[in-house]
Amino acid sequence: MATKWPEGVASRKSPTPSFVVAETPDDIVAREALLDHAMGPKRKTKSSEKLRRGRRPSEGLAFVARDASGAVMGTVRLWDVTLGEGGPAALLLGPLAVDPSLKSAGIGSALMRHAVAEAARLGHAAILLVGDAPYYGRFGFSAAKTGSLAMPGPYERHRLLALELVGGALAGAGGTLKAAGRKLKAQAPTLAA
Repeated sequence: MATKWPEGVASRKSPTPSFVVAETPDDIVAREALLDHAMGPKRKTKSSEKLRRGRRPSEGLAFVARDASGAVMGTVRLWDVTLGEGGPAALLLGPLAVDPSLKSAGIGSALMRHAVAEAARLGHAAILLVGDAPYYGRFGFSAAKTGSLAMPGPYERHRLLALELVGGALAGAGGTLKAAGRKLKAQAPTLAA
C-alpha cells in the first residue's frame, strides 16, 4: 500500500543526495507526517515525549535533511533538560527519524553528526538520548555515564545513553531528567461568533 505524503515530505521517488539545514516553521507539517510514518502512533507515549511536551527545541538545534528538491527526508531535534532536581544542564536528542524508504542511505548519520557538532559549537556540555547502543555508539554515545540518571516514566535503562561534549560534564550527575528551556507559546482562545 503506497503512503500518501503531504506536500514537502520525501517519498521513495525523492532524489538524493540530502543536505542538513535548520528546521523552519514551514517544515512542521512535513516533519510531523514523517515522524508518524517512521515511528508509528505510539511515538507520543514515550517517556522522552514527557520531556518535550509543551517545550520548544533548544535554540538553534532543530534540523531537517532535505533532498535536492527540498523535500524533508529526515529530522532531529535536541531539547534542554536538567539532570535531576537543580542539576546541571544537558540536551536530550530525539526523535531522530528518516523516511523508511530511505533507510541505510546515510541520512540519519548525517543528521546525527550535524546535531552533535552544532551542540558542541553552541557550548553545550552533554547530550543524552534513549536509543539502540549499537547505532548510537558510533557517534560516541554509551550507557557508561548514565547509571545514576533516569527518565520520567517507563524506559529501558540500558537504552539511556550519553555523550559528553565537555570532559567530566556528567561526573556526579544523578536523578531524573527534567524538562527545561523554552516553553511553547499558549494558543489564544478563539471567540465563538
